[in-house]
Amino acid sequence: MTMTAPNESQTSVDWLISVDDHVIEPPNVWQDRLPAKFKEAGPRLATDDKGEAWFYDGKRIPTLGLSAAAGKSKEEFSPEPLAYSEMRAGCYDPVARIDDMNQANILASLCFPSFPRLCGQTFYEGQDRELGELCVRAYNDWMIEEWAGSAPGRYIPLVIVPLWDPKLAAAEIRRTSGLGAKAVSFSENPAPLGLPSLHHDRGRYWDPVFEAAAECGMPLCTHFGSSSSLMKTSAETPMIATVAMNPTSLLLSTIDWLFSGILPRFPDLKICLSEGGLGWIPWVLQRSDYTLDRQRYWAASGEIEGDMLDGVSISQNAGEQLDYSIPPSQLFRDHIYGCFIDEPDAELLIAQIGIDNVMVETDYPHTDSSWPNSGELLGKQIAGLSADDRYKVLRGNAEKVFHFTPAEIPISVG
Repeated sequence: MTMTAPNESQTSVDWLISVDDHVIEPPNVWQDRLPAKFKEAGPRLATDDKGEAWFYDGKRIPTLGLSAAAGKSKEEFSPEPLAYSEMRAGCYDPVARIDDMNQANILASLCFPSFPRLCGQTFYEGQDRELGELCVRAYNDWMIEEWAGSAPGRYIPLVIVPLWDPKLAAAEIRRTSGLGAKAVSFSENPAPLGLPSLHHDRGRYWDPVFEAAAECGMPLCTHFGSSSSLMKTSAETPMIATVAMNPTSLLLSTIDWLFSGILPRFPDLKICLSEGGLGWIPWVLQRSDYTLDRQRYWAASGEIEGDMLDGVSISQNAGEQLDYSIPPSQLFRDHIYGCFIDEPDAELLIAQIGIDNVMVETDYPHTDSSWPNSGELLGKQIAGLSADDRYKVLRGNAEKVFHFTPAEIPISVG
């Protein structure tokens, strides 16, 4: 099969690497790869009296229209279930996806999962841990061999891990790194999942994961919503307000990372703030530096105990003290990357954040996606940058962070 090469009108638009897209898994992913005794219990796509859905762990899980909105106008967006026959083929077919990528000047794409959810929560919530681990491995093998393998240099393989066991997760990171994986999807906040937070045991609980990721040069991609929780200020918060709040989970997560003590212990660990945008980052860096300077002499020594009305005291932390010798803003620049789809003030924000800490996204095929105008939109938003800086933001930083060499342009696969 021959994939469409970019047309002449596109050659004046810079090409980009999107570090946040999504794949709707085709029906064969787990049925082709699970051992025979697990096929019936493993994820399978079937049709019942309610229509088409995935079935796994006693649950019926349809694919929602908001996850496969490519090709639809914003007036047509809907959360109603959507059958594969109603989706654009680029949602689930890697060859068709390349044609869609070429339309938007997307040279390469990193894709988050859909049925497993953003960082594999579906398998973490399953009752059978043996099956869950096999499902994680099957997904990762498919992502590397079939999805990314269908068009070398066009996809950055992102893998999931068995969240319930940091040592198993570390082993899976090392296994998939040997197969060509380039990144790991990790929760932006494990605590709402019922897992230890980044601060648990002075940040040591997740050390096997962080050590393996740093050792293998695989960034942790933390997508908002990977905590399986929506940002809400009250039970009455309307959905449209919740959608607007979503990226604030990454704002909070970033502050967690900066004060967790983890980053100084893993100098090679990288964190990508997937679909978080840029606007809040300068404030977080300023506020975090200011807080450390003004409040460290009392607040860094322990935790508040008591009632604010009756008086409080500070409990002294026992054991290891966290390393706060490096300013949060420097930790950010050494470890963390902001990612954006559409930022009218991109140039101003990049100047404040740092040219080496920003990458771009297109969010295909979700409702926030800039496709099919991604290349044109981003080109306009960073038009005032130098050619070298435009290259860094659009693709150079991604190549460096993910240790990834994209295919040449134009691309023709026979």
